[in-house]
Amino acid sequence: MMTNAMKEFSLDDLHLARPSKQGAALRDYDSVRRAIGFISEQWRTQPTIEAMADAAHLTPDELHHLFRRWAGLTPKDFMQALTLDHAKRLLRDSASVLDAAYDSGLSGPGRLHDLFVTHEAMSPGEWKKGGAGMVLRYGFHPSPFGMAVVITSERGLAGLAFADEGEEMPALADMQRRWPLATYIESFAETAPFAKRIFDSTQWRADQPLRVVLIGTDFEVRVWETLMRVPLGQVTTYSDLAARVCTTKAARAVGAAVGKNPLSFVVPCHRVLGKHGDLTGYHWGLTRKRAMLGWEAGQAGATV
Repeated sequence: MMTNAMKEFSLDDLHLARPSKQGAALRDYDSVRRAIGFISEQWRTQPTIEAMADAAHLTPDELHHLFRRWAGLTPKDFMQALTLDHAKRLLRDSASVLDAAYDSGLSGPGRLHDLFVTHEAMSPGEWKKGGAGMVLRYGFHPSPFGMAVVITSERGLAGLAFADEGEEMPALADMQRRWPLATYIESFAETAPFAKRIFDSTQWRADQPLRVVLIGTDFEVRVWETLMRVPLGQVTTYSDLAARVCTTKAARAVGAAVGKNPLSFVVPCHRVLGKHGDLTGYHWGLTRKRAMLGWEAGQAGATV
């Protein structure tokens, strides 16, 4: 349930990026995406900074400064954060942290990457209506992971998707199919405060929690709530997630619920790995999943 302590977002508190800065943010991610794609294919050979820079269409100095600015990591550290060996170590190290995080509940230190999320679930009856009677506002906003499709309701953030250049409308259509009977209104102004709140870590404040509304089946909501207990810089597996949900259903059913997560990044489905540390699938692409994990490693101050 939402509390009276929650503050409404105000455009007066938001300094929107100029179009040039928005374009720069998207260009940064495009360069990062190229570098990550190259690193993902070549990490076993430990490519040089020159090779990575060439793949990103940058000079070595430009790539170095871009990664430091974007993720707080050097390209070499970022590459190490994406290796399978690192994922396996992270899974081992995460076990005790996750035990404490899951036990603490959503109000404890295991909140989603300290974004201080407070949530409510839409009732089963509302969900079954397919969004009928709901008014959802959407906007397209630059993010560290490409263009973000931000969808809000009067109760809070309802959807978050990602798109590469030119794929914004298909990404929006993908989200609209989840609630086909809702009324959709484009509003950059009303969705911009949410975008800033999500992607600007200086805005992750306990006194201004991010309000989200989870729209799904009871089982899906339980899986998403459990995901929100996986802290920044930690990962889990589908089988461990199934055990935490206390379900008799197979990990495959949990995986299906993870795949239907309408709040990518905020509900951190990108932190779920395969049993042996492999990245497995991600609705918005494995390159973006790698980018999120690497970016979070920098936010967490991880040394890899």
